[in-house]
Amino acid sequence: MVSLTCAGLLAGCVFGLSSAAASAATPTLNGAGSTLVAPIEAEWAAVWDTANKTLVNYSPVGSGTGEKDIAAGLVDFGASDAPLSVYPTAPANLIQIPWALSATGVSYHLNGLKPKGSTLKLTGSVLAQIYLGQITNWGSKAIKNLNKGVKIPNKRITVFFRSDGSGDTYAFTRYLSDVSGAFNSKVGSSTTVSFPVGLGEAGNEGMATALKATNGGIAYIAVSYLIANNLPAVAIKNGAGNYVVPNLSAIAAAASGIGIPANRQLTIVDPGRGKKKAYPISTFTYAFVPTNAPQGALIRSFIGYAITQGQDFGPSLDFSPLPQAVVNADEAALNSIN
Repeated sequence: MVSLTCAGLLAGCVFGLSSAAASAATPTLNGAGSTLVAPIEAEWAAVWDTANKTLVNYSPVGSGTGEKDIAAGLVDFGASDAPLSVYPTAPANLIQIPWALSATGVSYHLNGLKPKGSTLKLTGSVLAQIYLGQITNWGSKAIKNLNKGVKIPNKRITVFFRSDGSGDTYAFTRYLSDVSGAFNSKVGSSTTVSFPVGLGEAGNEGMATALKATNGGIAYIAVSYLIANNLPAVAIKNGAGNYVVPNLSAIAAAASGIGIPANRQLTIVDPGRGKKKAYPISTFTYAFVPTNAPQGALIRSFIGYAITQGQDFGPSLDFSPLPQAVVNADEAALNSIN
């Protein structure tokens, strides 16, 4: 894991600007949604704006709000880590374009963990029990049995979850629902769910800030924010039985050989036994665009840059470059935008 650049770390160097910052003659795009994609989107916008004398304003308000804003025509593009199928009232003219590939990490704040710097291991089942309120202490037998040789403090677990509509929540709950029948029946998977325990925080930055301030805390957070906030990542047991942290190679492994359906909905959560090195909460994130977009040419240019040259910014932010098959499908989809 490496440090973020200015645009990625501040996540406001570009998308925090208002339209008033540009002259009336400056071609402008407005977008809103996913906080997960915000760091790399800031890099794309900075370079693309400079090269094309344009302005991209992006508001990291969460995937759920991003879908609502594009559905209402308030922005030129929405961004979500959950696919369109999760939003039953989405307009029929919206298409989804997977434009980045990353992961939702699980992090913790646990003073007194020894050896210091140990990477905690958790299974999906134990993680589900924590978020169901069935395991409430870090010193529980279930957690200790997974971490032989590690001294784990007897500390109450403080659970954090996203209070806003979030693609990270979708990926996280989709995974827990896949591996735990109890979680699936009691909570289920969506961008917004009712967790039986925990404290809600808005956005990935809100989750990271709360976790850093809370000894005993656990939270699910987009990986680039773990890097920016110097937070540890839990090693999660994948379908092949291996404990994996969300690094670039593990994210790429989850997406390797993926088939591309006509609607470009790509699910790589809990990929199964065949992908031995895959991190099980990896996720694509999407741009939502209307096929009759008022600024179709400008949107095609910006997203076209993001899915090609823009992928070069990914590795430093823990975004794995898109597989070529996904890029090909994206470029075909861009041609449908008028």
